[in-house]
Amino acid sequence: MELNFYLYIIGTYLIASIPFGYVIGKLFGKDVTKEGSGNIGATNVTRTIGKKAGILVLILDLLKGFLPVYYAKYLFWDTKLVAIIAVTAVIGHCFSIFMKFKGGKGVATGFGVLIALSGKVAFITFLIWLGTFLVSGYVSLASIIASSFSWIIIYYLIGDLNITIAVFISSLIIFIKHSKNIDRLINGTEHRFIYK
Repeated sequence: MELNFYLYIIGTYLIASIPFGYVIGKLFGKDVTKEGSGNIGATNVTRTIGKKAGILVLILDLLKGFLPVYYAKYLFWDTKLVAIIAVTAVIGHCFSIFMKFKGGKGVATGFGVLIALSGKVAFITFLIWLGTFLVSGYVSLASIIASSFSWIIIYYLIGDLNITIAVFISSLIIFIKHSKNIDRLINGTEHRFIYK
């Protein structure tokens, strides 16, 4: 692997590590890590600050997954290298160096990665997420189910083993980061996300 690739990995990790939810929360005078669920993702930002702030965080978190992978596809033709970049972006968001290796749950950033890898797969995955959310009202459940299916969908539609493994690892990280949500879902204490 060339030096440029290693520098690209470091850059991807640092960009993905930017905790936009925390930063925007501070701009509004709130520490989102101490409010609501304590997560720095768009859902908690929406709950604690408002819809506009939540949408902004969602877009920014999505872009920090999309942009590194999108450009990596043109800079590094080997899908193995693109796959490494894809996983690095999710790791950066979930284990941010700026948050003492804590971070978000990887859903928006992971979806950004998925869009860059395959728009068709991302669209199908989003439909699964949306359907689950509309039926259950749980963002966490929708995220867990959609991410769990994403690697299966990409395997059947794309068929590239390197990319499939990358999406599988990413979905596994997202699943693990939702462990507390899973406990609350099982216990019936998870909060539904409902707009008034």
